[in-house]
Amino acid sequence: MWWRTPWLRQRWQLIGLALLDAGLVTLAYNALFWQRFGSWVGMTSAVLGLTLLWVGSSYLLGRYSSPEQGQRDSRRRRLLSTMLVALVVLASVVVVLSWGVKVNDPRTFRSFLIPLLAAVTISSALAQLWITNRRRMTRNWLLVGDREELEVLRGEMSQEAATDHLIFCTCEDLQSGQLPRHGDVDAIAVSETAPLDDPLLQDLLARRGNGMSICSLLLWAEQHLQRVPPELFSSRWLVQAEGFELQPGRWGWRLKRLGDVIVSMLLLVLTAPLLLLAAALIRLEDGGPVFYSQMRTGLYGETIRISKLRSMRQGAERQGARWASRNDPRVTRVGCWLRRLRIDELPQLISVLKGDMSLIGPRPERPELEETLQEQIPHYRVRHWVRPGLSGWAQVCYPYGASVADSRMKLSYDLYYLRNANLMLDLLILIKTLRLVARAQGAVPRAVPTP
Repeated sequence: MWWRTPWLRQRWQLIGLALLDAGLVTLAYNALFWQRFGSWVGMTSAVLGLTLLWVGSSYLLGRYSSPEQGQRDSRRRRLLSTMLVALVVLASVVVVLSWGVKVNDPRTFRSFLIPLLAAVTISSALAQLWITNRRRMTRNWLLVGDREELEVLRGEMSQEAATDHLIFCTCEDLQSGQLPRHGDVDAIAVSETAPLDDPLLQDLLARRGNGMSICSLLLWAEQHLQRVPPELFSSRWLVQAEGFELQPGRWGWRLKRLGDVIVSMLLLVLTAPLLLLAAALIRLEDGGPVFYSQMRTGLYGETIRISKLRSMRQGAERQGARWASRNDPRVTRVGCWLRRLRIDELPQLISVLKGDMSLIGPRPERPELEETLQEQIPHYRVRHWVRPGLSGWAQVCYPYGASVADSRMKLSYDLYYLRNANLMLDLLILIKTLRLVARAQGAVPRAVPTP
């Protein structure tokens, strides 16, 4: 079921913090209102607005998210972000209600707001510190697989801030000896291809019966990396694995398609003035065409045509398609901001209405680039089993891809989405996409480390 999927199991504590914050704001508001005015108001529009403002600001500032790649999950960072949320809420209420609308309400005075936000800030910060400490609890994992699988995992973990202690063990070593003692390992992940003799199998079953967590290497990667390295799975796994709820013929597929049509139509209407403004700016900058069309690979490998607002200079690809780069000289000044805010992708809503694309799914790649990717990345064509999207799991979890190595990493996220796709995961991706847009962190290629 969807509540058992790896992406949600990794976020239960952070979701709990968001729900706790909502409860703290409601409770603190009512307690202070009862003390000052002698009544308990419950959930009013003012309480709801303040709660949404606190929770929304917390999400945009990263309080409900794991640290981004390369960031440390420090207590100081968490405390500072909580204090910053309180300042944002205070400033929003004062500027909008007191100065803008000029509401003469004692609840907007500093004598009410400051004690309220102070109580919520302290309580929420303590709860977040407790959750952060629990997420840092180290577990000893025994990872069992062949040498190639373990090398892949070592390479993957070298790019992650791992909190667990990992013990790598080849299938040959495991067969020649005994499993580590119960106190030495807390959980075991075993490759699906690992040969297990009867004594070893009985030992694993006994440990599982005593409460030890035992899973496959693929499931371990899903839960800890939130992606599936393409070298670790086989076509048999894709056929036999659970999930794949968003497949043709299922109610989730039909509901997703209905949502695509409704939301894309609304977005086209709401963003029409923005599209007109962007088109005018593109035209004024260099007098060139506003739109740029490309051929991309769609569902089941079929070729589709998509349109974008032009963000590069005219004739940028006269010498053929090539990867974008950080501070790409081909990108115009207007195009830089169109990419950061992902405004250049809005014309693709037409493709969503036509059924060539979805709002959420793997990003469609150019056929001329895919020829190289298919040769160098195993199982690359598997990503074509779902309809491509405007945004996807790879786009909200990894920076803009600009190399074969980046494409391999993004494929690992696409495979994870293919395995765990459902409407709840689509909703999470949509929310994370809105956060990227609000923070102007759209299509910015990852910085290439200097040697």
